[in-house]
Amino acid sequence: MRENNFSEKRKSLVQGMVSEGALKSREIERAFLSVKREIFFPESLGKFAYEDNAFPIGRGQTISQPSTIAVMLEMLDLHRGMKVLEIGAGSAYVLALLSKIVGLEGKVFGIEILPELKALAEKNLKSAKCGNIELLLGNGCEGWPEKSPFDRILISAACSEIPKALESQLRENGKIVVPLGEKFSQEIVLMQKQKGFLEEKERKCCFVFVPLQC
Repeated sequence: MRENNFSEKRKSLVQGMVSEGALKSREIERAFLSVKREIFFPESLGKFAYEDNAFPIGRGQTISQPSTIAVMLEMLDLHRGMKVLEIGAGSAYVLALLSKIVGLEGKVFGIEILPELKALAEKNLKSAKCGNIELLLGNGCEGWPEKSPFDRILISAACSEIPKALESQLRENGKIVVPLGEKFSQEIVLMQKQKGFLEEKERKCCFVFVPLQC
């Protein structure tokens, strides 16, 4: 009965994001419908899993608002078979969405700096049966050079500028999406690497993310 209740709430959330324009592509819509957000939620807050809000997951970190995640995923312009890196894995909800979008022929990598959250992310991904994801405990500002270059990079935390290491690990013509700005207000910015340099392509405001830890 509880799963049926979650299923209906999941559908309602997705329908709301579609009608509001946050969700546009069918591939991302299908990912939101197939990934169970309640798996990535603190059990005590499970009843709120399909509210369009951010919620705490421990250690001062949050699971982002679904509509904000949708905006970032749409800006990334993802395709099946891509290799994607997320900085700030948290409880791994976004990693699971990325996994569905790029498909089994794609590969998703996540970096988390907090050991407790990395362990939580691994547990959640096992429960969600996501098999094309690798997690690293480390400093996201340094990226994951051994796995580079990446087709897409998503920074799921606020920063004042894009770390140089991530810029170098992005494939030519690859795209990176990042919340840039001050502590309490950021704009989500899309950059594309062209001729070795990042060029801004789009930005949307206004959002609030937890700060990137380096």
